[in-house]
Amino acid sequence: MHHKSIFSAVVLIGVFWLTSCAEFRQDPVTVARNLVNRATETVERFKDFPELKEFARHIPGAKAVVVLPTVIKAGFFVGAEAGNGVLIARAGDGKWGYPVFYTLGAASFGIQAGLQDTEIVLVIRSDKAIRAILDHQGKLGADVGITVGLIGVGMEASTTANLGTDVLAFANSKLGVFGGASLEGAVLARRKDLNEAFYGAGATPNAIVLENKHSNGKADPLRAVLAAF
Repeated sequence: MHHKSIFSAVVLIGVFWLTSCAEFRQDPVTVARNLVNRATETVERFKDFPELKEFARHIPGAKAVVVLPTVIKAGFFVGAEAGNGVLIARAGDGKWGYPVFYTLGAASFGIQAGLQDTEIVLVIRSDKAIRAILDHQGKLGADVGITVGLIGVGMEASTTANLGTDVLAFANSKLGVFGGASLEGAVLARRKDLNEAFYGAGATPNAIVLENKHSNGKADPLRAVLAAF
């Protein structure tokens, strides 16, 4: 188990580096704005996917969503997934609030599918899942009481299995073949740099999501596309 933990850490560091390479040439404000724009495009794309017809049905009742426009999965025996994205939750009045920036990371073991580039939307259906992300860097999985169901392009949706899940993940591979995503044990780590670049110094996930202290008009198209469901 100790060796697996070491391997997981090494692989995750490598994939985090891979997904962050493009950021080195851009300032955080540009990175944050681009990420919000790409998240908007992902939601619009998922709305029109015939194979993800369940997606539109689950958005109206969602407590929040996490949109990850690019999740890189790489590995052979020890694999990992990582990607930057945004969490956007409903405010007290039921309207969509403003996004918080996160990085997803997950390690897996066994036969891997090589390199995949996947866009994922996590539909969050319970308050405890939101609290887990805001308070505990968002570890997902049965061991922390957060269950995750998965529906991907090319996969049969298991309605029965997904009925009671806290988080329902919708995925589409940009390379044309979806080989699965190992979200069990995945961690959503907050991006302090991007949150402050987008909203200003001192902007925290709790202040953005729970206290509604921050806003940015650049996120209005994302809020609008979610409100249209």
